[in-house]
Amino acid sequence: MGEWTILITAVLALAVGFGLGSFVRRYIVQGQIKKQQDKAEQILEDAQKQVSETILAAKDEALQIRNETEKELNRRRASLRREDERLQARREKLDHRQERVEQHEQTLNKRQSALDRRRNQVEQMYQEQTETLERIAALTQDEARQELLKIVEKEARHDMAKVIRQVEAEAKDEADTRARKIITYAIQRMASEEVAEQTVSTVSLPSDDMKGRIIGRGGRNIRAFEQASGVDVVVDDTPEAVTISCFDPVRREIARRAMERLVVDGRIHPARIEKVITDSQKDVDRIIRDEGERAAVETGIHGLHPELVKLLGRLKFRTSYGQNQHAHAIETAKLAGMMAEELGADANIARAGGLLHDIGKAVDFETEGTHASIGAELCRRHGVPEAVVHCVAAHHHEVEPTSIEAVIIEAADAISGARPGARRESLELYLKRIHALEDIANSFRGVAESYAIQAGREIRIIVKPEEIDDLATVQLSRDIAGTLEESMDYPGQIKVTVIREVRAEEYAK
Repeated sequence: MGEWTILITAVLALAVGFGLGSFVRRYIVQGQIKKQQDKAEQILEDAQKQVSETILAAKDEALQIRNETEKELNRRRASLRREDERLQARREKLDHRQERVEQHEQTLNKRQSALDRRRNQVEQMYQEQTETLERIAALTQDEARQELLKIVEKEARHDMAKVIRQVEAEAKDEADTRARKIITYAIQRMASEEVAEQTVSTVSLPSDDMKGRIIGRGGRNIRAFEQASGVDVVVDDTPEAVTISCFDPVRREIARRAMERLVVDGRIHPARIEKVITDSQKDVDRIIRDEGERAAVETGIHGLHPELVKLLGRLKFRTSYGQNQHAHAIETAKLAGMMAEELGADANIARAGGLLHDIGKAVDFETEGTHASIGAELCRRHGVPEAVVHCVAAHHHEVEPTSIEAVIIEAADAISGARPGARRESLELYLKRIHALEDIANSFRGVAESYAIQAGREIRIIVKPEEIDDLATVQLSRDIAGTLEESMDYPGQIKVTVIREVRAEEYAK
């Protein structure tokens, strides 16, 4: 009985607890639901308020835009109205002006009619006077006009020729006098030998028996010599002499000195050949260095790069038309410096440009290009000022000269190369150059004959007068001179003279 009571009590307690728990849980859930509903209503209310504010702002903005648009439209209407009024006023002015122009045109037509009548009267009077003058002078109008034109033309040509000759003579005399004075003064101060030193490539032998010793058994000596020196040794029928051939003048000089030592010493074998060539190379290197320094000191050019000094020394063994290029460079530098001083130019730039103008000839057999372009690149690479580099590049007009120093160096180069005894060339080369001069001149249209004179320093061209007029002769001389500069290599300068002669022939029968 007690157990059942406890069980029933427990069940009742459990039921009561479950009911209380359900009641409490429902109460809490309903509270949360109500809070969420309140929150949702608040959010909805806020959203409605924000939408209302946005709608009001949009209406205000739309109203503002509408007002601004109306203002802009009103402004444009006012502008168009003013423009229309201005156009209307201009149209009225144009109409008024057109009326005035029409009135003026009518007036001009009346005046033109009067002038036409007056002109007819004048022409009639002129015709009557002309007929009267022709009857008195016994000449027609055309004949009298021709006679008058002949007289006037003859007098005008005579006066014009006198003025032209006078102006040309004065300008030429003044220019020639000034140029002669400067050049003569520079040449007088410049003492040069009549004939520059010549580099030879022939070694004299005491006897023809020495040729066999130079060749050696089976040719071993000559092969060893050529291999060690880098030259070709020509042993031919020339009595008591052998020839050394090489494009590199320095190697040729080393080989020449070595061959002379071997001939004097008499001991010729491969080991001895190598030692003598090594000693000769040291001697030539010392000479190159000394000659380069001497050229710089003698011309007063300091601060040159050691490589440029070495290249200047290499010119000691380089010749052009028989003229030693080392002596030519020194001579050109001195002449250019003297002329620059006389003309008020920069003497330092002129001397440096004159000394270095042919520096490219020291390596032109090793590098592609002309010696002027090669020399300019070498100078630029070794820190020479650009003004001097320009002088080197422009001394043969490969680059148009833009400074007075460049022109002075070109003139000094021509003086040094063209003076008597400075250069020489073989008969074969001389004849080829003469024929080339005449062939180039004959290739131009209208040339009848051409003659190279003054040892190739002048060419005279006779043209066909029916094809070339007086003005065309001037252009023809310039064209031929330009072609000669581009296609030929020659010392000094060449004068181009074009001659046009008209001959009239008639036979009396």
